[in-house]
Amino acid sequence: MDQVTVMMKELTELDGISGFEQEVHDKLKQLLEPVSDEIIKDRLGSIIGVKKGLEHGPRVLVAGHLDEIGFMVTHITDKGFLRFEQVGGWWSHTVLAQRLRIKSRKGDYVGIVGSKPPHVITAEERTKVVPLKELFIDVGASSKEEVKEMGIQIGDPVVPISDFFTMRNGELWAGKAIDNRVGCALAAETLRRLQAEEHPNIVFAGATVQEEVGLRGAATTANLVQPDIAIAIDVGVAQDTPGLENLHGSSNVGEGPLIMLFDSSTIAHMKLRNLVLDTAEELGIPVQLNVQLGGGTDAGKFHLQGIGCPSIAIGFATRYIHSHQAIMAKQDFEYAVSLVTALIKKLDKETVEQLT
Repeated sequence: MDQVTVMMKELTELDGISGFEQEVHDKLKQLLEPVSDEIIKDRLGSIIGVKKGLEHGPRVLVAGHLDEIGFMVTHITDKGFLRFEQVGGWWSHTVLAQRLRIKSRKGDYVGIVGSKPPHVITAEERTKVVPLKELFIDVGASSKEEVKEMGIQIGDPVVPISDFFTMRNGELWAGKAIDNRVGCALAAETLRRLQAEEHPNIVFAGATVQEEVGLRGAATTANLVQPDIAIAIDVGVAQDTPGLENLHGSSNVGEGPLIMLFDSSTIAHMKLRNLVLDTAEELGIPVQLNVQLGGGTDAGKFHLQGIGCPSIAIGFATRYIHSHQAIMAKQDFEYAVSLVTALIKKLDKETVEQLT
């Protein structure tokens, strides 16, 4: 594997649901330290590397988010099964029979989400999606007491088990938590590429916490950084699989980064949007314009910082997000790093004043 793919493998295979991002935080800190002038953090766990170009230049924030979707233990039955609740958005259809990792204070345990054999499913049940509240996790225990002896308790985080792998001779990345460890990777890689480059600003690149449960770390990070311009890095729903062809907009794996124009949390800043599109055209980077009525990115909080911060989200068409497995194209990542790096080099004081 090449360096960037190894970085993605290491990041995605770490466990870090919303509110429990410490493993990912520590790894990103390790990646940012060699390419940053300093590291800053908010009090929730977001982490940002700072690279200074012109001391009094604009403050440019580029951020993914550390957290992935997962679950939390909410009840232990008398027979030792775990009830659980989602942390972030899940379609319960994807959860049945999957392996999960329960992270207790005494260590990690593998559990299996229980499912009925087809032999005992009624005709009516076959037509329904099982509600998440009816699912349970089997950790091999025989009683509530045995579960407690294992150290598992209510409030423990539960994470999908899924190894990172590549497809199509390394062109595609696959695994869990691509949403949004790819944003973490892009922040680190952008700072690495800026090491030999001059830029007329101060760059703040890193990742927030608790994006999947309401963009919470984005609010505290924006308060910490007080950016003049913000770029959120995230994934978007790929529309190139059967059944999704009629959605509005373009979002195909491998056809360039997504420029997210509108979602439930943000309308992309018009002048910043135009600068992004003009820069992509100058560089010959293919991009896809994306409009998505549901979901949101950290740009939803970034753009509300102070008296307003021109913000945009740049992302990646990704198949099967918010499940145990997702697929995106490495080439889209490479294009996005080049685009974001070029944007940063353009964002001098005069340009930012014109944008605002």
